[in-house]
Amino acid sequence: MLYVVGLGLGDERDITLRGLEAVKRCEKVYIEAYTSLLSFGLSSHGLSTLETLYGKPVTLADREMVEEKADQILSEARESDVAFLVVGDPFGATTHTDLVVRAKKLGIKVKVVHNASVLNAIGICGLQLYRYGETVSIPFFTSTWRPNSFYEKIQKNRMLGLHTLCLLDIRVKEPTLESLCRGRKQYEPPRYMTINTAIEQLLEVEQLKRESAYSEDTECVGFARLGSEDQMIVAGTMKQLQLIDFGLPLHCLVITGQTHPVEEEMLDFYRPKSENLEQQDNGV
Repeated sequence: MLYVVGLGLGDERDITLRGLEAVKRCEKVYIEAYTSLLSFGLSSHGLSTLETLYGKPVTLADREMVEEKADQILSEARESDVAFLVVGDPFGATTHTDLVVRAKKLGIKVKVVHNASVLNAIGICGLQLYRYGETVSIPFFTSTWRPNSFYEKIQKNRMLGLHTLCLLDIRVKEPTLESLCRGRKQYEPPRYMTINTAIEQLLEVEQLKRESAYSEDTECVGFARLGSEDQMIVAGTMKQLQLIDFGLPLHCLVITGQTHPVEEEMLDFYRPKSENLEQQDNGV
């Protein structure tokens, strides 16, 4: 059996009872380490925290392992119970869907244990979940690569009065261009996009397109470390949010569409109350 288990958004305690039971019965446990991040990270200390809770070793599965060595995981799942742990919910990234499809094609039984993800936890700001349009990803720009396909999607959402969740780029264990040319892989340091960088890139694209999909005065909500004890949520214009230090990753951004009075009442709790913008209380 292959168990695909969601870990939630905060720390090791956010796994569900059903998920913990599944992990404890498995002979091998992998944790996916490139589409998201737990609050304590996935350093040796972070892994040991999980291993203490689970009572068994946990193997870090980076992008290379999942995409290039998935056969190894599936081969083990054919012979024994294997857990594949995912931060958030198992189906928050297409990579995990691909793993499930491959397992089913090989006749391997699959059991999924769901958990909270960014896609529902953003509801804490008060913007109603059924009023969201298509989710977009904002990638890091480079000097030679500045993709902007997200612009049309945001524009369409806002024309329909819908909110847009922007997921911000995570670059973990990315090979350097130089090492690829040499045929010997060396990796860039991990990078996690901030809300400030995302807004800077969004406004750059608006300046290029000039189709008024949004502006620096467009209302947004910035989230940092969503689901953690020290989560930070601030509502304001793009211009206001650009000036705020949201701290450690992970960050995400919501661009608001048309808002209902009840949504506005909730957003008011997260608007800056003074010039010294302080971290918002993570309660409602």
